[in-house]
Amino acid sequence: MTWYTWFFLAALLICLASLIYHFFILVRSGTPVDYALPAGRVSAGIAYSFTGAMNPAKKESAFLHLPTYTAGIIYHLGTFLSVFLIFILWADVVLTKSLELGFASFLLISSLNGIGILIKRMLKKGLRELSNPDDYISNILVTAFQILMGLALAFGSIFTPCLFLAAGLLLLYIPLGKLKHLLYFFAARWQLGLFYGSRGVWPPIKNHKP
Repeated sequence: MTWYTWFFLAALLICLASLIYHFFILVRSGTPVDYALPAGRVSAGIAYSFTGAMNPAKKESAFLHLPTYTAGIIYHLGTFLSVFLIFILWADVVLTKSLELGFASFLLISSLNGIGILIKRMLKKGLRELSNPDDYISNILVTAFQILMGLALAFGSIFTPCLFLAAGLLLLYIPLGKLKHLLYFFAARWQLGLFYGSRGVWPPIKNHKP
């Protein structure tokens, strides 16, 4: 293997070890004690937290900013695709040229959405005041990863060393900043479902005629 694939694999092991550590911290923290009498089914609340509650129409931060929300979805899809493809490239799986160009085209679109989100954060006063260096670093690392993946697919191995280097740097940064929400997202949704399910708020009761 080349030096950059070794770097990528070492970064992957460090990232996984750190995320496993955070996972055990979550598990050891346990479930908060709720002294209120249950008014609903916890299992139904947790299921709704990961399904209906994720509907943009149910989230004020989403339906009031649909263009940005849509850009974020596309951006995340580009990240998921890039993560899948980095292992495909590492395993030397040969893709057809049409697939490579199709994936590269989508990554061009997704990375442009990421750049747009970054520019909005920089220019909009309210977002800029709420932002910290981690917000910018995370966006730049993920966007660079997507761009380099698209370039490697479209133009070949000339971009491969830079791609694996960018992937390794991204993996090393994940445990340090907001990108570890890839783990805490599930814990947060679980906790919300647990609380609102126990209180009988989730899933919401549909209106019905007596």
